[in-house]
Amino acid sequence: MKNSKNRTEEFIRVDHAGERGAVKIYEGQLLALNTLVKNESLKKTIEEMKVHEKEHCDFFEKEIKRRKIKPTKFLPLWDLLGVSLGFGSTLLGKKAAMLCTASVEEVIDKHYQNQINQLGSEEKALKKKIIKFRQDELHHKDIAYEKGATKKGIYSIMDKIIKTGSKIAINISEKI
Repeated sequence: MKNSKNRTEEFIRVDHAGERGAVKIYEGQLLALNTLVKNESLKKTIEEMKVHEKEHCDFFEKEIKRRKIKPTKFLPLWDLLGVSLGFGSTLLGKKAAMLCTASVEEVIDKHYQNQINQLGSEEKALKKKIIKFRQDELHHKDIAYEKGATKKGIYSIMDKIIKTGSKIAINISEKI
């Protein structure tokens, strides 16, 4: 059984990696939108969601430093994969780009809820932040579905791939 300090360190390490990954996904999407794909409405939506992810990432970056927690060794790989996923999903079109957001946010919703359920009273401030960030992520998921995300047809396969990749990245980032 892990003590709560180790568990909290894992939470912060994985949340830092995840929020940074979200920023990278949006950076990849914006790269596609600024070069090959022209969709000003989608670009504006992604830019707005990226602001939240940057806020989340900055918070966990500070927590990593303040608590002297080692970030996951996989950050460079996650950065590359995040930008690639964002870029590739946007090349596939608006539905795919928005599904990318919806799929990731659905995994993060469960992930954050699990952390909220485990954090004790000694981590009130952290728990409060994660509750707020979870609400932001649920809002992003809702926006993604409003803007055309779908799991119909081939998109159901894309949803499963993104969710599986996200879960694998979470499991690795907690430990390494």
